[in-house]
Amino acid sequence: MFFMFDTLDGYIQPGTVEAELVQQIDFSRLPVHVAIIMDGNGRWARQRNLPRTEGHKAGSDSVKEAVETAARLGIKYLTLYAFSRENWKRPQDEVNTLWSLLKKYLAEESQVLLENDLKLKVIGERSGIPYLVRRELARVERLTRNNKRMTVVLALNYGGRQEILRAIKKMIRRKSRIHEVDENLFSRYLDTAGLPDPDLLIRTSGEMRLSNFLIWQCAYTELWVTPVLWPDFRRKDLLRAVVDYQKRERRFGGIESVAKPDRS
Repeated sequence: MFFMFDTLDGYIQPGTVEAELVQQIDFSRLPVHVAIIMDGNGRWARQRNLPRTEGHKAGSDSVKEAVETAARLGIKYLTLYAFSRENWKRPQDEVNTLWSLLKKYLAEESQVLLENDLKLKVIGERSGIPYLVRRELARVERLTRNNKRMTVVLALNYGGRQEILRAIKKMIRRKSRIHEVDENLFSRYLDTAGLPDPDLLIRTSGEMRLSNFLIWQCAYTELWVTPVLWPDFRRKDLLRAVVDYQKRERRFGGIESVAKPDRS
């Protein structure tokens, strides 16, 4: 299979900021799972006196670059917070644009995902997603289900609290016994069952909150917040986040730094 995203060769130009950042990365200690709260599309548009929908359109290019950069780096899981439960409160034309852009992205990029051995996984409440979008998501998931190089997780119609409630209801329906319930069992009922918890969470636009995103899974995740608005987020920003991540000591509540287990 031919990989268009095979390496960083030719993708990072010598003498650039990106090249300097790559030199600082220890490729033996990459975060296994990176999650991104893609925030700031509306502010980006407002700063340019454009409709908010134009910010979302511009943000699509950032999605493509984040996926390609993560794949080239060797990240195994990339989760993107694409549509929250709270996003339904926005004006209808904006909501329609968001779903339309996602459908367009899937139609245009499904072959790219397939040719680069990238797998698509969706988390969130599918029943609330528009039918045509839901059908396209299912198509791309089937198309890429056997791919192994990197899993791209889209959080759609997603809320962390709602996910936890769904997990509890599943456990009740399946009559889980109280003495059997622990963190490992509970995690198997979450939307993210089978995925490692994020090592690194990136939030754009400078806001310092989780916004109901992976609140169980991010208990020990390293957070990296940038003032860059999502439509302006580029490969150098993702590289900066990885460099900063590797400078930290992850203790997971203990005193000694804990080596991250190999979860590839």
